[in-house]
Amino acid sequence: MASTKDTSGSLPPLSRDHLALSQVAFLLDFDGTLVDIASSPESVVVPSGLKESLLRLRQACGDALAVISGRPVTQIDEFLGDIPFAVAGEHGIAVRHRPGGPIERAALPPVPGEWLREAQGLVASLPGTRLERKIGGFVLHYRAAPEAEAELRRVAEAWVAPTNGQFHVQAAKMAWEIRPAGIDKGYAVHLLMENAPFAGRRPVFVGDDVTDEDGMKAAVSLGGLGLRIPADFATPASFRAWLASLVPEAPENAASGGSK
Repeated sequence: MASTKDTSGSLPPLSRDHLALSQVAFLLDFDGTLVDIASSPESVVVPSGLKESLLRLRQACGDALAVISGRPVTQIDEFLGDIPFAVAGEHGIAVRHRPGGPIERAALPPVPGEWLREAQGLVASLPGTRLERKIGGFVLHYRAAPEAEAELRRVAEAWVAPTNGQFHVQAAKMAWEIRPAGIDKGYAVHLLMENAPFAGRRPVFVGDDVTDEDGMKAAVSLGGLGLRIPADFATPASFRAWLASLVPEAPENAASGGSK
């Protein structure tokens, strides 16, 4: 279970007949993976049946189910409640290891105030771009102004260049994120896998974006799988269908519409 493809070029076993859930930990991205990408973060919709599938999966794998997202932990709670056992938010900056537990935050360098002031002026001068503040950094979005991609990147890289590696520019979907170096989804994978119920299992990380690649690499380095949409699953819907197939709904529940 070392990578998305073994040395012979064939896909690893992905059905419930071959995937020993008692030996696996699932660490899943949210936007673009569990749910479809929406026009804005607040307009995301949790598809019907997803919560039930995740709850069955968590029960089948002994609670070893986590969501690792760029969103704050509190936003994941709003969408999924306490269904994931653990949640890592803000690309690993904030981690809650268990339901109801404290949110642990990584120590971060302060974001220079002049960067934010310049960023505000920059997006004001480039119609269609948008500034998103985050704890530990910020994001320059250009989904509505793709022609601004190069200029936003140039300015962002000029900001981080003198920081001696404290900050870096992370590519995202139609965005550039300025964030602390070394704290990413891979960091979150390693942190979660150190403790029960994840410790001793093989991690399966699934994501869809450049920001998920660190999580995929970390999972592979720990003897698990790094899977990506659309390379391994064509769409979030096909990934959700695969998740549901791992622990099918009991026939009596299916007949009555399932438990809510």
